Amino acid sequence: MIKAILFDVDGVLAQSESFATHLNRDYGITKEKTAAFFRNRFSECLVGKADLREELTEFAQQWGWRGSIDELLHYWFTCEHVTNEPLINAAQQLRKRGISCYIATNQEQYRTRYILDQMGFANKFDGMFSSSHIGYMKDNAAFFVYVLRKLASLPASEMLFWDDSAINVAVAREAGLHAEVYSSFADFEQKMRTYETA
Repeated sequence: MIKAILFDVDGVLAQSESFATHLNRDYGITKEKTAAFFRNRFSECLVGKADLREELTEFAQQWGWRGSIDELLHYWFTCEHVTNEPLINAAQQLRKRGISCYIATNQEQYRTRYILDQMGFANKFDGMFSSSHIGYMKDNAAFFVYVLRKLASLPASEMLFWDDSAINVAVAREAGLHAEVYSSFADFEQKMRTYETA
């Protein structure tokens, strides 16, 4: 029986176009310009080894961004602030039935805080596991080892993880969790019924 569910953010609880896509369309800052940042330095931010504000100070100038770093971060976080309300509402119903619902996400520290405070997830979920706090991303088994240690009262067999990345789902399964690829809310509902009747 499932007693705790872990939800990814981008592509699952939030379903916006990427920041790079918005920058390209709204400011003409192409993905070719931003690729090096996301491929290298941003990955360090995601595991807490680099500070996003500091990294952007260098790259924003190269991109031709004319505003401040605070303005860039505000633009980034708000343009990706598109929540999957049916799924969030479903999580609230699951919590009412006694099933704990957590966030499990690859995020740097500033957006981690934004998700909790500005997106209101702190009040809608029982906790958040962010790569920037853990030091590993979800394609590394160490991420789920950390989660299992923090939720030590529950065996992995009673946890279900939802992510839009097949790689992350495979790693979670190797760690012993039930895990499913999220594609749509309708698919989520259908698969959840199989867990509820198992």
